[in-house]
Amino acid sequence: MAKIVILTGAGISAESGIRTFRASDGLWEEHRIEDVATPEGFVQDPELVHRFYNARRAAATAAQPNPAHIALAELEADPGHEVLIVTQNVDDLHERGGSQNVLHMHGTLFGALCHSCEHRWPAPEVMSPTDSCPSCSAQATRPDIVWFGEMPYRMEEIWHALRAADLFVSIGTSGNVYPAAGFVADAMHAGVPTLELNLEPSAGRSMFDEARHGPASVLVPQWVRERLG
Repeated sequence: MAKIVILTGAGISAESGIRTFRASDGLWEEHRIEDVATPEGFVQDPELVHRFYNARRAAATAAQPNPAHIALAELEADPGHEVLIVTQNVDDLHERGGSQNVLHMHGTLFGALCHSCEHRWPAPEVMSPTDSCPSCSAQATRPDIVWFGEMPYRMEEIWHALRAADLFVSIGTSGNVYPAAGFVADAMHAGVPTLELNLEPSAGRSMFDEARHGPASVLVPQWVRERLG
């Protein structure tokens, strides 16, 4: 059985209509990243942050999985492949596309986190600074999103899976955000073959054994068909 670790980034969700995180002008949905994607921004203006993520949650709910999401689920369902999807995305399009073995290293829009006691629970459709934690009752509810300056989730598990893989595939990611941008180097040092499927060459393109460039909704189904033969 082939063990495949797949990293996915904003490029795979962009084709479902979800705007990418980084814009060339440093804005995300008309907001400075520092204001809506850092712990300091949350402390300064929790109402703005909740309003921002409520809108992102609504947009993610309205979006639909595209052929790339569906193809990866088909690969996972094949008995000859053991697939782990490590996603930088905070939407649930992989799961709704049929994938089950998905690890959200940057958290999810559909989770809530207590800033006080770190209790986690499913996020309601609309969150507010006045929401109380169901565990400690503190009004310290925030989205369960990994912001800049915070450590991504389950890194030890990811590194272990990556080094034990038979193939590492990076899909729809710029290669600029660490630690995910370092996965290809780690795979290379472990002797794991690597493949990039991206709209354009990523920052780490030179480290990949093979790279194909174009829309994920085209490249990923093509690659999966090749794997399934």
